[in-house]
Amino acid sequence: MSIEISGFNWVPDFARGYVRDLRPRWACEEIGLAYAMRLISPIPPKPAAYFHEQPWGQVPVLHDNDVQLFESGAILLHLGERDERLLPRDPQARATAIAWLFAALNSVEPWLFELANVEIFSAKEEWAKLRKPSLLKDTGKRLDGLAKALGDREWLGDAFSLADIAMVTVLRNADHADLMSSRPRLADYVARGIARPAFRRALAAQLADFQPEPVAA
Repeated sequence: MSIEISGFNWVPDFARGYVRDLRPRWACEEIGLAYAMRLISPIPPKPAAYFHEQPWGQVPVLHDNDVQLFESGAILLHLGERDERLLPRDPQARATAIAWLFAALNSVEPWLFELANVEIFSAKEEWAKLRKPSLLKDTGKRLDGLAKALGDREWLGDAFSLADIAMVTVLRNADHADLMSSRPRLADYVARGIARPAFRRALAAQLADFQPEPVAA
């Protein structure tokens, strides 16, 4: 089997089903590409050799025969070269998919990541309490721009692509504080994405890989 994806063998309950190896898993499921998982523990110390593959010890890392790369967006682009169902061959459709892939990871996800930091990881800090109202407002503006750009289309491009894998997995992190429920166009978009059989298979596979307790490397 040529495709190997790294993932964690345990994460806290709130992170289960949201770890970024879900993205390449979903991509592989969409095109029927067999893959194997290499599960590592998120609990230090991680294997020293892994940091030569991923400088921060994160997942996923992908091995495809002689090709090795990290970052879920880069991995999606790599997998997209295998099948036009992920990355269209028409020049404009391809450009649109790539642009929206970068938009998902650079223009939307950082805001939601900061919101998670404020609401979960730093919730007890005074600065987080002060930051939250303006952050919610600014994040809402980002989502409003996305909803307007999506319009009445089913997907970000003319057909489902790797851009939708990225954007749907990003937006799943916004299912709180009325960010999605107050924007039915985006809520429906996410619902279409997670209803796809390939997503359901990828999610089930990730959840099945998690062990009940932390396991050190």
